[in-house]
Amino acid sequence: MFVSTDGPILHADLDAFYASVEQRDDPRLRGRPVIVGGGVVLAASYEAKARGVRTAMGGRQARALCPDAIVVPPRMSAYSAASKAVFEVFAATTPLVEGISIDEAFLDVGGLRRIAGSAADIAARLRAEVAAAVGLPITVGVARTKFLAKVASAVAKPDGLLVVPHDGELAFLHPLPVERLWGVGAVTSAKLRDHGIGTVGQVAALCEAELVGMLGRAAGRHLHALAHNRDPRPVEVGRRRRSIGAQRALGSRQRGHDELDATLAALADRLARRLRRADRACRTVTLRMRFRDYTRATRSHTIAEATTDTAVILAAARDLFAAAWPRIAADGLTLIGLALSNLENSDAVQLALPFDRGGPVLDSAVDTVRDRFGTTAITRAALLGRDPGISVPLLPD
Repeated sequence: MFVSTDGPILHADLDAFYASVEQRDDPRLRGRPVIVGGGVVLAASYEAKARGVRTAMGGRQARALCPDAIVVPPRMSAYSAASKAVFEVFAATTPLVEGISIDEAFLDVGGLRRIAGSAADIAARLRAEVAAAVGLPITVGVARTKFLAKVASAVAKPDGLLVVPHDGELAFLHPLPVERLWGVGAVTSAKLRDHGIGTVGQVAALCEAELVGMLGRAAGRHLHALAHNRDPRPVEVGRRRRSIGAQRALGSRQRGHDELDATLAALADRLARRLRRADRACRTVTLRMRFRDYTRATRSHTIAEATTDTAVILAAARDLFAAAWPRIAADGLTLIGLALSNLENSDAVQLALPFDRGGPVLDSAVDTVRDRFGTTAITRAALLGRDPGISVPLLPD
């Protein structure tokens, strides 16, 4: 019996997606540094990234780093159409596709060897088909686990293909920096490096108890498993979201309390509407913040009963915002976001509230008007005349 030593999981990730669409659609932009978004960088081409430009950077700082960059306004409809076309290629490759975002997905090709060849062969054809059908570069990592396939695609960028054979997994993984492990952000990275741990191999050399003592039970066990490439998760088709979120990049300008509160209200409106359209209800509201010194913080609150009520969600978000206000006022924000998690199917949840308190009746009426006449047909008074921000295309909820 033949046993494959590559795959069977592919992680396919479009390169600098928004900027690549702009370069595809305008030949004058090809090979030149491109920035999508003016006040805040939404995306940067690899030519701009090579000059230090990064996503969510303020436009003034980005132009200082790359004065010859071409700045273009975002075209969300074009990005949505490109994403749909790429996912059609994915679906034609295998029925086992798990979308992660509009520009990346996991594909399980383990059952296709007899009819389509090895995972490496399938990955090579996938890249060629996306280039031919959609005109975009895509990087693919191939490995035995989802975690390692995603690491492989990150290492192979841009426009590359990297296959990690079964007998070379740890030899590939262990020399990498600890930041390649899922869940290692700035805070965890600093803790590990303070203990002299800079590579995945050094994490793997520790026993689980040591990591738990250093990082806590959940993070310690999680990183110990990943450092040994233990990731049993299958590619899940049609998996419903465990959370939904939205965020707004703010740039470097200092924002006052009322302006930030209006932005928070707009995010809550947007998320609550998405929640109801997906027939979900949430219990946990999380406020995400990035400060002007690039540090990040999150604050969460869990509601007693699952809800779809915009007013309840916004009230929880405002409570979290009020608790964080002293630091926000002192340090300033460059990004604010909300996430809703602990999701349940709304048909299993009691959601009735009196009309005069808002609740589902009023929310439903507002949703109906917006569905018929557009999202700006009804808005909060505090949002009149304000830029509502960009609505980023998303996978279906």
